[in-house]
Amino acid sequence: MRWRIAPAVLVAAQLLGCGGAEGPSGPGLGPELIVTPADYTFTALGDTARFAAEMRDAAGDAVAVENFEWSSTNEDVVTVDSAGLVTAVAPGLATIAAEARGLRGYARLAVELSPTVSAGWAHSCGITIDGDTYCWGENDSGQLGDGTTTARPNPVPVAGGLGFTALSAGRQHTCGVTAVGAGYCWGFNRDGQLGDGTNTDRSVPVPVAGGSAFTVLSAGDRHTCGVTTGGVGYCWGLNVAGQLGDGSRRDSAIPVPVSTEQSFIDVSVSAGYTCAVTAGGAAYCWGDNSDGQLGDDSRDDRLTPVPVVGGLEFTTLSTGAGHTCGVATANRAFCWGLNIFGQLGVGSTTPWIVPVPVLHRAGFGAVSAGVGHTCAVTAGRNAYCWGDSREGQIGNGATSGRLIPVLVTSGIRFSAVSAGASHTCGAATDGNAYCWGDNSHGQLGDGTTTDHITPAPVVW
Repeated sequence: MRWRIAPAVLVAAQLLGCGGAEGPSGPGLGPELIVTPADYTFTALGDTARFAAEMRDAAGDAVAVENFEWSSTNEDVVTVDSAGLVTAVAPGLATIAAEARGLRGYARLAVELSPTVSAGWAHSCGITIDGDTYCWGENDSGQLGDGTTTARPNPVPVAGGLGFTALSAGRQHTCGVTAVGAGYCWGFNRDGQLGDGTNTDRSVPVPVAGGSAFTVLSAGDRHTCGVTTGGVGYCWGLNVAGQLGDGSRRDSAIPVPVSTEQSFIDVSVSAGYTCAVTAGGAAYCWGDNSDGQLGDDSRDDRLTPVPVVGGLEFTTLSTGAGHTCGVATANRAFCWGLNIFGQLGVGSTTPWIVPVPVLHRAGFGAVSAGVGHTCAVTAGRNAYCWGDSREGQIGNGATSGRLIPVLVTSGIRFSAVSAGASHTCGAATDGNAYCWGDNSHGQLGDGTTTDHITPAPVVW
């Protein structure tokens, strides 16, 4: 069976060059306008990437430009706003352009359907190319959504036939968004993390209360957050550390708005804290900060969103269990927080309370933070992991941890990876899903409970 998280995409942007009425120019020939990045990879429709434009004179020196005019040749495939933020809309080809003072810079984009999966604590979920939703692994709280509490080493269909377009597997619960933006959750619910107004576990999907239309939901340890189509952040569940972001420590079994004036485009939830990205690329975090995982140069818990220091413009963030990672401008990966296993990828086990660059020369298109390890995919579709590998979760054929990124041993080209507690799953460009690491609950989906230290295909 071929997999995808529906809808899921690859968006590769390749720099074409620049030109005005007289065609391309370069240093020594005349002024030029350059659009970057040259290559970028997305893993879901609706995901965004920020492109930058720069004008240089004949000597190659930067020229100050107040505003660039951005446009897309095919808005059915990609759109671009006035600040160069590109959104993937549908499969196909398109070109974006930045224009100023009679010059234009171009980037060519391709949008292709691509598979992916979501790895939780000890279970995983995905969506087939036909749009059917499946989960596998641990199921003691009903987190597989098949109406039982029986663990499954093979994928089983999620009940209801709801047509999810995105999924997020948390510790013991799972959430998904349908094509019309309806949010559903299932599994463990003692702290109200399903958002249905109760504290009752559910073995089948139940709607999130409030009727909001969501673009994304993120299931964490014992709370959940989402972003609506209007950019409003909502959270629900456990709130002992302020991870709901509403200025209190009161749990909530229904969505409560995050206390901020910021408009978000993405959110990531983990154990006791939350991070989100604005349309302008600014990163904000809130909740537990005992390991510096909020990135605000402190270890103080925050009940409302605080900016991640450093002024970086992020395209995506991922929260782990005490550490956070993100991809910023020019595809550079940064991490901060707990680093006992080297999960920050900085070549040591020194913790950081501010973002530090991951030691890897190739840029990353996306990054996923697990419990004690982190994984990412390059624009060239190579998967790398680092940190804890006692169960083989970094996928390099060994069970020894690594302090810097190492190539996942497979020869497989990945479009996306998802790091769980002690296992990892990835979506390959061959249309298949692969998982590796701990398999004690069948979370690798290969029909066994045998660990794998290299990627193994998910099977039926």
